[in-house]
Amino acid sequence: MSNRVVVGMQWGDEGKGKIIDLFSKEADYIVRYQGGNNAGHTVVVGNQKFILHLIPSGILHKNKICVIGNGVVIDPKALLDEIENLRERGIKVSNKNLLISEKAHVILPYHKVFDKLREEKKGLKKIGTTRKGIGPCYTDKVARCGIRIVDLLDREIFRKKLKENLDEKNEIFRSLYKFKGFNFQQIYKEYCRYAKKIKPFARNCSVLLNKAIDKKKNILFEGAQGTLLDVDHGTYQFVTSSNSTAGGASCGTGVGPAKIDEVIGVVKAYTTRVGEGPFPTEFSPKLMSKIREKGEEFGATTGRPRRCGWFDAVLVKHATIVNGTKSIVITKLDVLDDMETLKICVAYKYKNKIYKISPANTNLLNECKPVYIKLPGWLKDTSVVSQYKNLPSKAKNYLKCLSKLVGAKIYLVSVGSERQQTFNVR
Repeated sequence: MSNRVVVGMQWGDEGKGKIIDLFSKEADYIVRYQGGNNAGHTVVVGNQKFILHLIPSGILHKNKICVIGNGVVIDPKALLDEIENLRERGIKVSNKNLLISEKAHVILPYHKVFDKLREEKKGLKKIGTTRKGIGPCYTDKVARCGIRIVDLLDREIFRKKLKENLDEKNEIFRSLYKFKGFNFQQIYKEYCRYAKKIKPFARNCSVLLNKAIDKKKNILFEGAQGTLLDVDHGTYQFVTSSNSTAGGASCGTGVGPAKIDEVIGVVKAYTTRVGEGPFPTEFSPKLMSKIREKGEEFGATTGRPRRCGWFDAVLVKHATIVNGTKSIVITKLDVLDDMETLKICVAYKYKNKIYKISPANTNLLNECKPVYIKLPGWLKDTSVVSQYKNLPSKAKNYLKCLSKLVGAKIYLVSVGSERQQTFNVR
């Protein structure tokens, strides 16, 4: 019996969807523990590509139970659309294999509009959110005025809470943003329709999961985004609004940390990020364009082009520490096949001082100069490799160097988007 957390170790988009899909074979339950439909996990099965935003990647496997935990914020329309899309493509989705925590918070229309207006008001200082209402929904959760799935399912409670929220939100919209606000009846009726469709899926998922663990079932915990976007341990303020680190798995599901056996980190062979924020190892425009095209570096949720850069061992070492990660998976190694020389950032230089530990000061990350080591590239196609022993020696050397620098053993290597393009490191 093994309960695993799979967590991103960079700014998200590390390829977690594929890795979770692979680990799902050994799991009985696959559980999403934070984030919302701002996430996009891509899984390629044969000639079909699936992009999942809220539903755990394990839904693509038969006889698995998928759970959306209390730490996730749910846009009901997005969830129901995703369920319908999967059904249309022949994937079974019912309350037998998909369950939703009744404690999860609900994204409402005013959250999305507030997200958009706030970003526009910030102008050049914007964070670069997906404008899907994720942050404002988490804000309401912490402010103790949020609406949960359990509230949505009770018409009278929902009516009361929605009225209280709209009275306050509409006043803010009108006075601060010159926006007319929202109509109570329109939202109430729309969301009552959603509630009727969601009700069969709602459960006390904390009790469910703890009972499953008592029965020696295997639980796979699936995070969204990445460690460097964690609201506490990421590059604040350019972060998401939840705990995307491994610790979020306990808070976001109600399963105690003592019941989690292993944390596996997923790391891209280079670095990417979407949106604003510091990025010390960012490529020049020419190299950025080359890697972005080869790596298909465009957001699965928004389609936005990702910023690309060299591997940053300082930040990944930080991720290893805060997640307690002992094993990592390296993805997209094949994207570097054409590079004659590779760089790895091992420290930062700022005002004649060298930093080998990730600084909390975001301004320092903006202004520092990365300190690199250089390694020779392998200039061979690794996408056809199916065993670690057949990798070019220089590719093995690159992987060994990454492992040593970040302080974690490499468990798997991925050299393409398909399931079979993955192998163990032994």
